[in-house]
Amino acid sequence: MGRYTGPKWRIARRLGVNIYVGEEKSQKGKAITDRRPYPPGQHGKSRRKISYYGRQLMEKQKVKYYYGVREEQFRRFYEMAERMKGQTGENLLKLLESRLDNVVYRLGFGKSHRHARQLVVHGHILVNGKKVNRPSFLVKPGDVIEVREKSRNIPDIISGIELAQQRGIPSWLELDAENFKGIVKAEPTREEIEIPIAENLIVELYSK
Repeated sequence: MGRYTGPKWRIARRLGVNIYVGEEKSQKGKAITDRRPYPPGQHGKSRRKISYYGRQLMEKQKVKYYYGVREEQFRRFYEMAERMKGQTGENLLKLLESRLDNVVYRLGFGKSHRHARQLVVHGHILVNGKKVNRPSFLVKPGDVIEVREKSRNIPDIISGIELAQQRGIPSWLELDAENFKGIVKAEPTREEIEIPIAENLIVELYSK
C-alpha cells in the first residue's frame, strides 16, 4: 500500500490527536480535533473502549502519519533503532526526526511534511552543496541544508520560513533565513517532538 493521501483531519480525529500541529492550517484556528474530539463516522461518539493492543497500534499509526512513512519504511527504521545504543523507542523517534524531509519542514522550507517531501523529491534541496532527492536521507550534526538558489523565490518556501519562525526552530537546528540555509547543530531531542507519543507502546508492539 502506498502513502496515505486522503483527508488529513479524518486521520487526526481517528487517532485523537492533532498530528498536523505546527502546519499552516492548524495554526490558523482551533484544530478540528478540539472542535470534534471524537472519531469520524456515524458511530464516532459511541465507539467502545480501545483495547491495550489497539492503543499500541494507535501509537504506531500516530508516528507513521505524522512523519508520512509507509509500513516497510517504519519497520526498517525500527530495526535500525534496535541496533543502536540506548532506548529503542527514543532512538526510533530521533531517526525519524533526522529524515531530510522532516528537517526541511522543521527549518520552514516546507510548510508541511508533505510539502517538504515534495521539495526534496523535486530537487529543490541541497545537503552540503549537493542535491539530495531522497526524503528518507538521514542528516547528521554538521550538515548544511539549503534551498537551491533557483528555488528561493518560490512563495510557499518564503511563507513556510515565516511560519517556522512563528512556531519556533528546534534547538538542534539553526536557521539562516536570509540565505535559505540551515545547519544541523546536534542530534534531535526527544523533548521537542510536537505531538504526544508513547513510544514504549510501539516497542511493546514490535517485541511480540
